[in-house]
Amino acid sequence: MKTIVAKIDAINWYLVTEEMHQNGYTIVPKVLSNEQCELLKTNYNNPNLYRKTVTMERYRFGLGEYKYFNYPLPEIIETLRTNIYTKLVPIANTWFKSLKMELQFPLLHTELLEKCLQNGQDKATPLILKYNKDGFNTLHQDLYGTIYFPIQIVFVLDEPDSDFTGGEFVMTQQIPRAQSKAIVLKPTKGDMLIFTTNFKPEKGSKGYYRVNMKHGVSEVKSGNRHTLGIIFHDAIS
Repeated sequence: MKTIVAKIDAINWYLVTEEMHQNGYTIVPKVLSNEQCELLKTNYNNPNLYRKTVTMERYRFGLGEYKYFNYPLPEIIETLRTNIYTKLVPIANTWFKSLKMELQFPLLHTELLEKCLQNGQDKATPLILKYNKDGFNTLHQDLYGTIYFPIQIVFVLDEPDSDFTGGEFVMTQQIPRAQSKAIVLKPTKGDMLIFTTNFKPEKGSKGYYRVNMKHGVSEVKSGNRHTLGIIFHDAIS
């Protein structure tokens, strides 16, 4: 996994930080190789890797399926989760400080998981999602408990306009006393999309205020769309 760690370290995290503060999201191109994407998709059918399968239609979450990985996580996912957390935690702490929220996140991911465990959150949250034609995901926020990290990441494992059409990543931004703003993103295969879990601070004339955000996936028009989602906090039992 040294290659992945080196690739993570080589990312322009100053630029990532600026774009996260400005927009609440950013796309980092080609973090995963084509081979890594294909391996993750191939392992979708390995039942030993997952703790839970969710049929989205059953819960009115949309139309598709996703599977939560079980501990121990596959090495590639553990490496991504552990190393990217340390790059994102300064952003999260700045956001909480700007909004005068007392919580500050530990610098090491293992320490965040310890806090989750103390709160009864001990279930792994990284997941892989699959959408076939007509599949979609309704707007939502991935919190899973009272302890949550405000940033998460998604890797697209298929090539848009080749392996599938439609299926854009959609975000909404609720500005106080205003209509929601829609954001449509189209990361390509291997790209890492970093985005807010549920809010970002926005600077106004009287200081910072909270802008709530949700995310989802638009309808897949053709083909199959797979993504790997990495959430940094764990879920309640």
